[in-house]
Amino acid sequence: MTMTVTPRTIERSHEWDAPFDPEIAEADFNQGKRPASSFSRALRWSAMTAIVTIAFAASIHAALTEVPTLVITPETDPHSKIFAESSYPTAAVCGECHTQIYQEWASSSHAYASISPMFHKFEQTIVELSRGTVRDFCVRCHQEVGTQRGEPRWQPLWERSQVAREGITCITCHRITEEYGKVNGQRTVQPGDISRPVTSTGKGSKFYEILKQKDYYHIATSPKEHGSQIHLGFVKFEQLDQSQFCVSCHQVAVQPGIKLEVVWDQYRASPAAAAGVTCQDCHMGRVPGLPEGYARAPTAVVGGKEINPGRIHHNHAFYGPGYSIAHPGIFPQNPKAAETKIQDWLKFDWRSGWGEDAFENKVSKGQIKVNFPKVWSDSIDRSDAREVIKKNLEGVAEKRRLRLAVMENGSRLDGPFFAAQPAVGADLRFTYRIRNINTGHNMPSGSLGAQPEIWLDVALIGPDGQRLWESGYVDSDGDMADLHSFDVRAGKLAVDNQLVNLQTKFLTTNVAGTDREMYLPVNVDFDQLPFIRPAGVPQTVLNHPPFIRMEQRSIPPLGWRDATYSVPGNLLTVPGNYRLAVRLRSRAEPIYFMKFVRATTEMEEAMNAGMIEIHPYTVSFEVK
Repeated sequence: MTMTVTPRTIERSHEWDAPFDPEIAEADFNQGKRPASSFSRALRWSAMTAIVTIAFAASIHAALTEVPTLVITPETDPHSKIFAESSYPTAAVCGECHTQIYQEWASSSHAYASISPMFHKFEQTIVELSRGTVRDFCVRCHQEVGTQRGEPRWQPLWERSQVAREGITCITCHRITEEYGKVNGQRTVQPGDISRPVTSTGKGSKFYEILKQKDYYHIATSPKEHGSQIHLGFVKFEQLDQSQFCVSCHQVAVQPGIKLEVVWDQYRASPAAAAGVTCQDCHMGRVPGLPEGYARAPTAVVGGKEINPGRIHHNHAFYGPGYSIAHPGIFPQNPKAAETKIQDWLKFDWRSGWGEDAFENKVSKGQIKVNFPKVWSDSIDRSDAREVIKKNLEGVAEKRRLRLAVMENGSRLDGPFFAAQPAVGADLRFTYRIRNINTGHNMPSGSLGAQPEIWLDVALIGPDGQRLWESGYVDSDGDMADLHSFDVRAGKLAVDNQLVNLQTKFLTTNVAGTDREMYLPVNVDFDQLPFIRPAGVPQTVLNHPPFIRMEQRSIPPLGWRDATYSVPGNLLTVPGNYRLAVRLRSRAEPIYFMKFVRATTEMEEAMNAGMIEIHPYTVSFEVK
């Protein structure tokens, strides 16, 4: 028998093991070099010599000796789990010093990427429809660190590491050292404990000046030192504040070859790109959605002392239209909330007032009786949980405020413009103009097919205050009255023939008939194919995958869409003062799609509750 020893491969940055000299490091940093030393080079040479010697001796020994096979694996090595967890620091660890950035990030869509119940329902459905052949395609963006740690795509949240539950966490961006020009989000996050240097543009940084005063700030750059543990230094990474850095996750082509997310395509052909305006300028700047510069704030707060208080501050809320439908004990991200298991949070009925003083007083007086789960049977535990809920709901409210700001700053609604003087008995024709004043990408943008939704809701109100007519109305589920509405399909509600909907749709050819609107770019077939239906014609010939096309309805940068309506004259029966009320409505997901992926009723309700109204206003006019 031969002896096989499979060594544990640990990717460690040897260049930072040497004693640290701030002056040398600062000089190297300014030249774009990584920190290094003669000691580390000597150590590497010694290690290489030792490895060659040991390998040679082992080969001779194996040839002369028969011993049982010994394989060292992560499962048999008791240290592997500890190393794997400490090598990917959580955002909560970074937040001990970078408090403001952590609080901004905690309720962002990046922080929500792994938590989102809708993402998990969506991902599971497309895996099933593709017979599993998409593998980890979705989670490698939404749970990039977890994927790199080897966590399987099907693993539930409560079994995942904390850093995987953080989705797009600090190290997802600040431990990337290679410039990627590719799409579909497969990048390498460099492992290492909290002392490992992070990537930064380095603009305006005073980090190495701070390191020269380690005792004053009471900071430590290695586990052997006492003080607040911080990273050892920076690696200059200029792409970090360029739009190209966002490409990997925000330009996505799914398995058949159809593009699911096209933000990068839209941006690189936009006026913003031509003018040198970056994604970060609008999504991390001082004003949500507008390139009006950056705020100023401390880089960090260490030991109660502000570090570099006048530095340019990139807001890590990453302004956008998305929002959470998760339990507020689970999201926003909160170190205090993480002390309670996800399964236990799901048993906490926050909507019923658990933990609030008024509720608990009624319980203590016997005025209401609740069969609490064992984990929440103690009123003190419920009150503590309520404090976490209150804090997180503040984050949810702030996220809603920023959502509305970025949508209103990037759009404009004008009208109504009447085709003729309104008169009793005459058809009322009028137009609204929807403008995309954002210079960077279409409105809406992001993932396409089912999401996101923006549509125009217009209502005519008569002199007596009664609603006479409306377009943009919704059914009993909250969906628009188009061909996807369950009420329309059941004959319970009339289709809205004048609906103005900016939602892009996929067109797929399925089992029979011509192509039809579909919310996922998956063509359904009778056969139990082990993959999505293959192409019989090269994609380059058709310029899109066979059986799948995209129906674009969004408005390009600085473009507009005219919404023209006609109200039957028989609804204008009396002269007087009439009103037209208008609003753009924005929702992350349609409810019919949520039903398709088997979302829960509570998820549907939360999705509708998160809807926002953009530019709502009313205009009065006389009908003679």
